[in-house]
Amino acid sequence: MKEKFAKLLLGEDMSGTGKGVASALALSNAVTNLAASVFGEHRKLEPMAPDTKERWKREVGWLLSVTDHIVEFVPTRQTAENGTTMEIMSTAQRRDLAMNIPALRKLDAMLIGYMDNFVDQTEFWYEKGGDNKRDDDKWWMPTVKVPSEGLSDVTRKWLQYQKECVNQVLKAAMAINAQVLVEMEIPEIYIESLPKKGKTSLGDAIYRSITEDTFDPLEFLAGMDLSTEHKVLDLKNRIEASTVIWKRKMQTKDSKSSWSSIVSFEKREQFEERAETILHLLKIQFPGTPQSQLDISKIQYNRDVGYALLESYSRVLESLAYSVMSRIEDVLSADAAAQNLTATEAARRMMESAELPAARKLDAKEELEKLNEAPASMTLFDFMGWHFDQDELMKRREDGTLDADGEAMLLKKAPSMAPKKFSYVDSLAAGGMRSPSARH
Repeated sequence: MKEKFAKLLLGEDMSGTGKGVASALALSNAVTNLAASVFGEHRKLEPMAPDTKERWKREVGWLLSVTDHIVEFVPTRQTAENGTTMEIMSTAQRRDLAMNIPALRKLDAMLIGYMDNFVDQTEFWYEKGGDNKRDDDKWWMPTVKVPSEGLSDVTRKWLQYQKECVNQVLKAAMAINAQVLVEMEIPEIYIESLPKKGKTSLGDAIYRSITEDTFDPLEFLAGMDLSTEHKVLDLKNRIEASTVIWKRKMQTKDSKSSWSSIVSFEKREQFEERAETILHLLKIQFPGTPQSQLDISKIQYNRDVGYALLESYSRVLESLAYSVMSRIEDVLSADAAAQNLTATEAARRMMESAELPAARKLDAKEELEKLNEAPASMTLFDFMGWHFDQDELMKRREDGTLDADGEAMLLKKAPSMAPKKFSYVDSLAAGGMRSPSARH
């Protein structure tokens, strides 16, 4: 602990000459590096080792303890001995930290709990050592194996249910991370690197699509080449740059400024909203994409320690949730292959009852409320017990021997097994942790 906090105080400059990074960036890097060392080698659907789990809880707790001392003044009422009431200013933990740190801790505990649920499963396994001959773009990941006839129906549904549970955590972490990044100031060094026109950043074809009278974001993305992670990131960088340029133009009233605009304020605002919608859909469809130039710049030059901890903690939880979902998808893909399903049939099964991503921003509070309303996660044995209970109750209903209590249990809402419609970037870096490349 002494060594870790010495590095933080020195800003990662072990020479002690004062050339280290800011405290905010040092803490952000510490959270990222801790997550990489703890989760980087966790490449299978299995519980975390007890000592590793304890280390994560202990050390992330040390880093987050800084937020207990980030306060703001709030008005409070105080009653004097003579009974008179007066209003005074007292200190309390900063509001955004008081709301989001407990929420992120809950997401953290839920994710670890979901991994613990795989403790007793026996229907899939991983090849060992030299037997691992995976030849796709996840060559470093162990190859998953399932029985020759595929998974049982109960296990398949249970995996889809676990995937949906993790998906809810992923969306909540994404919403908090996006909210914090929006609150961070855009560094001047990033603004200075931009062209003066959004059209220059986007290119003629993309600019024309966004500024047409009729605009459909889903059709726009369908017409773009998003076949590789690099192309997705390039589009994200272009659109984020254009939104910053347009906002700058809307805020500039000096007609002689290089940021002045001949396009009306209303039109500029409309273009910005369309670009924000595209960015939201990209975030939902490609959750494993590396951070954009704007995000990296914000994190690198941010000086707010509270924002740094919220952003880094939510980012590593988002990355962990994405990794767990990818591992579940690997098992389901192996199951589809064992049953000789075609790619089209497998995709149809995965997307059965799927929903299109909503063309709106994720709201952190709304996603957390959904988690509170969601059914509790279960192990495979718990799920099988629920499954067989339902079968027995249905049989009793058909026989006319079902009582009122049994009817109520039968009507109890079943866990949702319908996977959401997402497109995932398969080329996830080894270890799954996303850290701004400019830091290292």
